[in-house]
Amino acid sequence: MTAQAPITAATARPEFYRFHNGEKAPLPFAASEYDARLNGLRAIMAQHGLDAVVLSSMHNIAYYSGFLYCSFGRPYGLVVTATDSVTISAGIDAGQPWRRCHGDNITYTDWARDNYWRAIRHLTGEGAKIGYEGDHLTLMQKAKLDSFLAPTATLDIAADAMVQRMEKSPAEIEMIRKCCKIADVGGYAIRDAVKVGAREIDIAMAGRDAMELEIARVFPDAEYRDTWVWFQSGLNTDGAHNPVTARQVETGDILSLNTFPMVSGYYVALERTMFAGHCDDASLKLWQANVDTHEYGMSLLKPGVTCAEVTHKINAFLAERDLLQYRTFGYGHSFGILSHYYGREAGLELREDIDTVLKPGMVISMEPMLTLPEGQPGAGGYREHDVLIITDDGAEDITGYPYGPETNVVG
Repeated sequence: MTAQAPITAATARPEFYRFHNGEKAPLPFAASEYDARLNGLRAIMAQHGLDAVVLSSMHNIAYYSGFLYCSFGRPYGLVVTATDSVTISAGIDAGQPWRRCHGDNITYTDWARDNYWRAIRHLTGEGAKIGYEGDHLTLMQKAKLDSFLAPTATLDIAADAMVQRMEKSPAEIEMIRKCCKIADVGGYAIRDAVKVGAREIDIAMAGRDAMELEIARVFPDAEYRDTWVWFQSGLNTDGAHNPVTARQVETGDILSLNTFPMVSGYYVALERTMFAGHCDDASLKLWQANVDTHEYGMSLLKPGVTCAEVTHKINAFLAERDLLQYRTFGYGHSFGILSHYYGREAGLELREDIDTVLKPGMVISMEPMLTLPEGQPGAGGYREHDVLIITDDGAEDITGYPYGPETNVVG
C-alpha cells in the first residue's frame, strides 16, 4: 500500500490515517507464530464473551504483533477483534510501526487531544464488550476508554495474557537459546576487561559492546536497542539492580557480572559472582554456599512442582546453614517479552506466594543471592544466575558461562 498524500492547507487535518510507508520488514518470528498467539488471545476473548481487546503495554503489543514501541509520553495500542489485529501508533513514528508489525496499523495525529482513542473507536465501535490490561492502563486512560468506547462491559485480561506468555513456543525457545549464548559472549568480554584500577563503567561497556556486535551478527534483520550491563564492585554489589558507577576495582573486591542482551523485546540474563585478584576465606565460604544453593535450586526445577514448593525447599536449605536471613528476593523468574522498564510474568516467579505449576516449555531462572552488610566477614552480594527450560522430565540449563571460584577469581 502506498503512503498517504501529504496534508496541505486545503486538506482537513485527519484524526488518524494509514501511513504504510515502504515494505514490511522481517519480524522476529514468522507470521504463523503471531497468528498462533492471536488465536490464543481470541480464545481468551471467546471464553469471556469479548468483542475486542485493547492492549496498551509494550510487552503485550510486542508479543502479539512484533512491534516494540517507544512511548516518550504518547499512548500506543493494539486492537484485536475476531478478524483483525491493528497497531495504533503516533505520527512521530511515521511508517516504522507498520513496517515492524504483524497485521495492520493506524497512525493517530496529535493535532487534537485524544485522537488515539478516536482511532481505537474507529475499530471497536461503541457499545462493545472490551478487554483491557488492568496492570497497565492508567486510571485516566481507563476513564477515556469508558468515555470514547462506551462499552457495555469491560474486563481485565492481563492475567490471562500473562498465562499465555508464560508457556513458550518452540520459536521463542530458539530465540531465547540464541540470546543466552550472546549473554555468555558478554560475560567473557567482561572477564577479560576486569583489571585492578578499571572503572565499573569501562568494564560494563566492554560487555555491552561485545553483545551488541554479536546481536547484529546473529540477528541481522532486527532493530537494535536496550542491551545493557550492570557490573558492580565492592559495596555496590549489595543490590541486584544497582546501577553502574565510576568506582575503580580494587584488589580483593567482590564483583558482580550481569549481562542483559535484548533482542526484539526478548530478555535473558547472565549473572555471576567474581573476585578481583583473590578471594579471602570468609568470602570463599559464603560464595561456595551460594553456589551450592544455586546447584540445589536447579535440581528442583522440573515439571509438576510449584514455584512455592521450590522456594520453600531452598529456604530450608539456607536455613540449615544459617544463611536464610541474608536472602533479599525470590529465587528466579520467567523469561520472554519483558524488561527492567516494562513487563513481567509475575505468575512464574520462585516465591512463597506463587502456586504456578512448572510445565514443559516454561523458561525460568535460578538466581539465589545472599547479601551480607558492610562490617561483617565476607561482606557483599553473592549471586549466580542461569536460565533453564523446563523439559518433560527435568530442566535444561542453557547458560554456558561457568560459575564458581575456580573460574571467576579474575584480573
